[in-house]
Amino acid sequence: MRRRFGQSLRVGVAPGALALLKTSRWGGAAPELVGELAFEGGSHPEAIGVALRQLLQGGGCANWPVSIVLADELVRIWQVAPPAGSARLADLEAAAALRFQTLFGEPTGAWKLSAGWDPAQPFLAAALPRNLLALIEQVCAAQRAPIVELVPQFVAGFNQWRAALKAGAWYGLVQQRVLTLGMIDGGAIRAVRATALPEGADLDWLAAHVAREALRLNLAAPARVAVSGHAPAAWSKGATHAPLACHLLGQGQGAGWSDCARLAATGSRP
Repeated sequence: MRRRFGQSLRVGVAPGALALLKTSRWGGAAPELVGELAFEGGSHPEAIGVALRQLLQGGGCANWPVSIVLADELVRIWQVAPPAGSARLADLEAAAALRFQTLFGEPTGAWKLSAGWDPAQPFLAAALPRNLLALIEQVCAAQRAPIVELVPQFVAGFNQWRAALKAGAWYGLVQQRVLTLGMIDGGAIRAVRATALPEGADLDWLAAHVAREALRLNLAAPARVAVSGHAPAAWSKGATHAPLACHLLGQGQGAGWSDCARLAATGSRP
């Protein structure tokens, strides 16, 4: 596959599925679906590695820079409160590791941690499986496809749309009928929570869900939520709904695509 200036690839990695997109920084071209691959083995790293090698070989991806977007079910995302008086990165890393063990019941040895380290306010942290990362890096190196980014889907979506969020709004992402909600207060995400969408989840359901989450965290309920991904179209109707207004972000991108293709597109230009 011939590469033009400014073009790159995006790979969505989910349990049992991969998708490959071609994107460009120039000309406003929409992402182009290059290929998809379903495979046995679910979230097992070896199965993902074999499938990724097959996908990249079939796509002729040598010398193409690649961004990898991991499905959120393959990673761990949580919020960390910095210790009082912490000034060193080591203090913040220790706090993140302790919180991880408390939440997920295991040490961090098998996981690679990354975060928006901040000694002054709570920050978002993510943990990626080390064995999966190693296999992805090995496959991409063997295919001469340099990795420029490797990121969980929620983080990719938030980074893509954070500048578009109005003051006081919360951010959500819908993928495979799961809403991952980032509760924002004072300009920072205070918590992240994933919830399966029930059948018929309309704007009233979303307003009630947001109100419950705000009450649980002792935060003021937002007047607006901005949601990207495959969100129900009904959420954009009735934007004057008293409890909550919902702004759907990037609608129309990847229309008709599979869940994994939409995963790969997360974080790309609309």
